[in-house]
Amino acid sequence: MSKPKPRFAWVDGNMIPLKDATIPLLTHSLHYGSAVFEGIRFYNTPNGPAIFRLSEHVDRLLLSARVLSMPVKYSKTALIHAIVATVKKNKLPAGYIRPIIYFGEKMGLNPTGAPLHTAIAAWPWGSYLGDKPVSVKTSSYIRIHPDSVETKAKVSGYYVNSIYATLEAHKHGFHEALLLDHNRNVAEGPGENIFMVKRGKLYTPPLGTILPGITRSTIMTLARELKIPVTEKILKLRDLKSADELFFCGTAAEVTSIGKLDAKKFTKAPGPLTSRIRSLYLNVVHGKIPRHTNWLMVVR
Repeated sequence: MSKPKPRFAWVDGNMIPLKDATIPLLTHSLHYGSAVFEGIRFYNTPNGPAIFRLSEHVDRLLLSARVLSMPVKYSKTALIHAIVATVKKNKLPAGYIRPIIYFGEKMGLNPTGAPLHTAIAAWPWGSYLGDKPVSVKTSSYIRIHPDSVETKAKVSGYYVNSIYATLEAHKHGFHEALLLDHNRNVAEGPGENIFMVKRGKLYTPPLGTILPGITRSTIMTLARELKIPVTEKILKLRDLKSADELFFCGTAAEVTSIGKLDAKKFTKAPGPLTSRIRSLYLNVVHGKIPRHTNWLMVVR
């Protein structure tokens, strides 16, 4: 049986064939990275396709737009309805959603006065990093300095930093990268937050130089439900290498165990706490935990 394919995209209030969702060559955001976006997953649940933490994702999308002074004409409610409609129109049981807001045709760094466009696509997408523990290389590139950008926003231009780190990791035979910050403290992966397990406790870097991940927040909530203590703490690379377990988390990566960091191998990965957290997370997103069905918006 062939996999379902996306056929439609929502663009500026209209549902159009995906093949027609194109942009002009002189689009400002294409040249300067001045778009904001989200990555959102929807899952096949007992009640049908359901979008995970949609409200929080749209909140962050609009926050990112404010950071770039984008005069978005759509309300949060309108964007939620458009995202749900896009999933429904494509008749996909599960997959990934990409809402993006971008400046249109205008050259020069100042986007003021450029037309503003909003688009939404959805497509089937399995596990981003696979289901097995991954190997990770500490990048020679540091995370973007927090005085250079607004780290709480998801701006497309920021991700060149992640692309550098990802290409470097792959060049050296690793699955993924780890970025440190300007103080050589642990920051995050190119598209994931990171957690460390040590003596039955969970640690993760504090906000400031990292994206405040929605999955990160989810994991912290679920860990506390499992009676696992969680602490936000500045971490050094040596802390990670002396950890009992490590894992990445993110909307795309979900919960991904780390089996190797540089030359350090974690031979028992995934460890018991990572496995417990991952199992609960996957049950939550698939609608199997009644107390968290409020995190899911069913597509009807």
